[in-house]
Amino acid sequence: MGDVPDTGHRFDPTVLREYDIRGIVGETLTTADADAVGRSFGSVVREAGGRRVCIGYDGRLSSPSMSDALIAGLRASGVDVLRIGLGPTPMLYYATHVLAADAGVMVTGSHNPSEYNGFKMMLGKAPFWGEHIQALGRRAAEGDWWDGTPGGLDEEGIVERYIARLAEGYDAPQGCRVAWDAGNGAAAVALAGLAAALPGEHVLLNDTVDGSFPAHHPDPTVPENLEQLQTIVLREGCDMGVAFDGDGDRIGVVDGEGRILWGDQLLALIAADILPRLPGATVIADVKASDVLFEEVARLGGTPVMSPSGHSIIKSKMAELGAPLAGEMSGHIFIGERYYGFDDALYAAVRLIDIVARSEYTLAALRDRLPQVVNTPEIRFEVDEARKFELVEDVEAGLRRNGVEMSTIDGVRVKQADGWWLLRASNTQNVLVVRCEAQSREALNRLKDEVGRRLRDAGLEPPEF
Repeated sequence: MGDVPDTGHRFDPTVLREYDIRGIVGETLTTADADAVGRSFGSVVREAGGRRVCIGYDGRLSSPSMSDALIAGLRASGVDVLRIGLGPTPMLYYATHVLAADAGVMVTGSHNPSEYNGFKMMLGKAPFWGEHIQALGRRAAEGDWWDGTPGGLDEEGIVERYIARLAEGYDAPQGCRVAWDAGNGAAAVALAGLAAALPGEHVLLNDTVDGSFPAHHPDPTVPENLEQLQTIVLREGCDMGVAFDGDGDRIGVVDGEGRILWGDQLLALIAADILPRLPGATVIADVKASDVLFEEVARLGGTPVMSPSGHSIIKSKMAELGAPLAGEMSGHIFIGERYYGFDDALYAAVRLIDIVARSEYTLAALRDRLPQVVNTPEIRFEVDEARKFELVEDVEAGLRRNGVEMSTIDGVRVKQADGWWLLRASNTQNVLVVRCEAQSREALNRLKDEVGRRLRDAGLEPPEF
């Protein structure tokens, strides 16, 4: 290793998150931070024996300058940089896989508001997260950086190659009528080319990159962000509508009747397509997913596995178990069968449309063929950051005193005769997350009342939900 600089760099502690580095540009995150990320991560890559790193960035107004500073830091550590340019996060993942790179970094604020930005990293083909991110912060603070001869810089235009690879996921001889909403996010870079590569009729919405997100915020897990898409689907008589988050790794879907399909429902439909080809295969979903999904996977001959929430956690679990399919309620869908296993909303959309095009049923009918339950959305409410995990532990202790059986792989998930409820602390925000599901509206209300009672017993008055 080269000489260690006399001084290092300290990040605002709020930006070093569980799965990425993310903050408010100009307040908690600056180009100096980006340079330090480059120097620190480049040093990690060098220590691992690597030398070549792919860099991409999303459509946020701050992303070009953040990317430039990141690249400067990487090169200062002696890393050779291959600049992929503007595009969705999964395009950066794809480039890192196919261009013989040792690592990849995406400059992106993901689904956060426009004033945010950050960095998603992969070392080798695996996500770089958790304690590794905390260690990156310590390395920066100590100025523990490689130096020497600056690394090289090349550019690789990979958009067309990426689009062609996405289109390989489509097998049906005919197409569907699909409305696509890029939300003015980075998925727009590939959307027109992908739609042109698929059969059928396609209606494109908000398909130019605009980091101010003028149409609506690009987070497809929030129902109001899908209202424009729902209107177009119904007006144009589309078979379905597809939406993306700001960096294109999370998907939102509405059927031909304008109804939202959530992440666990999408997983159930994709699992029904994959499992006949791979009997007994493992399908992973996060702890917020419906019992309907886990029971459907078992019914179809698969092996359902419940995982803690977090896209990096699930990606790692998928590699560990060799699962061909995994996903989260948040819309991260990971397909390993005939693809790379990373979360790519564009590819998930291609596979879903292909399933519908080959089926005798519409997407709406496929949705209605799933067992029907009633549930809450993912309910999030703010609590004191210092108490969020303690509150969940207090609820768990109360349940144990009462002899209640539960899963504790991520918070507490309590299964009862007519439903289940979940309470967990977010790893990335000062919020508690609640979700309830039941066989009837009356049972759902009873479960919600129980969650409220348990939280009050732990000293917290919950909001109405």
